[in-house]
Amino acid sequence: MNKKSLVGILLASVMSISIMSGCGAAKNDSAKSSDGNKKFIIACDAKYAPFSFEENTKYKGIDVEVLEAIAKEEKFEYELKPMDFNGIIPGLTANQLDGAIAGMSITDKRKESLDFSDGYFVSGVSLVVNKDNTTINSEKDLNGKSASLKKGTAGATFAEENKDKYALNLSYFDDSPSMFQAVENKNNDFLLEDYPVIAYKIKVDPNSKLRIAGEKLTNVDYGFAVKKGQNAELLKKFNEGLKKIKANGEYDKIVGQYIAK
Repeated sequence: MNKKSLVGILLASVMSISIMSGCGAAKNDSAKSSDGNKKFIIACDAKYAPFSFEENTKYKGIDVEVLEAIAKEEKFEYELKPMDFNGIIPGLTANQLDGAIAGMSITDKRKESLDFSDGYFVSGVSLVVNKDNTTINSEKDLNGKSASLKKGTAGATFAEENKDKYALNLSYFDDSPSMFQAVENKNNDFLLEDYPVIAYKIKVDPNSKLRIAGEKLTNVDYGFAVKKGQNAELLKKFNEGLKKIKANGEYDKIVGQYIAK
C-alpha cells in the first residue's frame, strides 16, 4: 500500500467517526428540555380514577396533579406517558421510563427492582362485590369464590398469596373498568381494588352495581418509583417537592377535589 492510499484511508476514517459522533450528540440533545436540562419521561396509569384518567382529551387526577405541582416547585420538565399498569414496572426496569406515579403500592417485592419516594398517599386493598351479592361480607367468606383482578396490582398479589388458602379462581384484566365490569355482570364473585379508587367509582357513578364488603384487607403507602439505583436526582426532587406542596396546602387542595375527608 502506498503512502497516498494510506493517508486517504485515514482521512475517511476520521470523517466517519466525526459524523457518527455528531449523530450521537444530536440524540442526547433530544432528551433535554427547553432550558438544557433533562426532560423526564414519567408514566401514569391510563385508567385509574381518581388518580389518573382522561377527560376531554386531557389527563387529570391526584397522581397527575401532584406530579404537576411538584415539578413546578422543583423546576423540572417531564413528559407524561399514560399506559396500562402492568407495563409500567417493565418500562422502568428496561430504561424506557425515568419514573412512574401510578397509584403504586410500596412493597418489599417491588423494592427488589425499584426505588421509591416517601409515601404520598395512604391506601389499602378493599373487597368489592356486586350489590346483589349478600354472601360475601369479609375475607372469611371468600372460600371457593372467583376473583376479578387487575394485573400487577396489590389486589392481585393479595389474591395470589391467598389462592390456595381460599381455593380461589383468578381472572386477570388489563384495566380497572374491565375488572369492575366482570363483577357487575356477575361473571366473577368479587374484585380487589385500592380503597380510594373504588370509593371514588361508587361515589361518582350512580349506575354502579358495586359495593365495598367490610373493612380494608390491607393498609399501604403509594410511592413514586424509579429503577433501582438510577434517577436518584429525580427521586430527591419528588420528595422535596412533596414536602413543599404539603406545607403550602396544595396537596390537600388536590386530594380534596377527589376524595372527601
